[in-house]
Amino acid sequence: MNESAEITYREAVRRALREALARDDRVLLMGEDVGAYGGAYACSKGLLEEFGPDRVRDTPLSEGGFVGAGIGAALGGLRPIVEVMTVNFSLLALDQIVNNAATIRHMSGGQFSVPLVIRMATGAGRQLAAQHSHSLENWPPDMWRMVAALLTI
Repeated sequence: MNESAEITYREAVRRALREALARDDRVLLMGEDVGAYGGAYACSKGLLEEFGPDRVRDTPLSEGGFVGAGIGAALGGLRPIVEVMTVNFSLLALDQIVNNAATIRHMSGGQFSVPLVIRMATGAGRQLAAQHSHSLENWPPDMWRMVAALLTI
């Protein structure tokens, strides 16, 4: 019998993160509050205890810095999942995403790739103040989909 259970989106994300970390020792999760706090939306709750601080890393409040560190980690052979708290903060890492992560493979003639996941929440802004409530998925229309070499889901 094939039974399906209903789970929250948060739990589905947590399960996917746990599965990725368990399946491949090269995977690490990094971002603001992903460790001790359990993630801005509790998506990484319990992962620090399960996988340790080498694989679940809290970062300073510097999106350009930790997205850049994720790109460097990917170039060094790791498989980072970089969590940007909300989509509007991804604009602070725009240069790293557009001019580095998306272009290194092309600029290196295929010698290097950047196996990187950048996860961010969008459309969930309620009671989170002005800096946390934007829904930029269509600003400009499909902003991230317009960048060559980026796969957006």
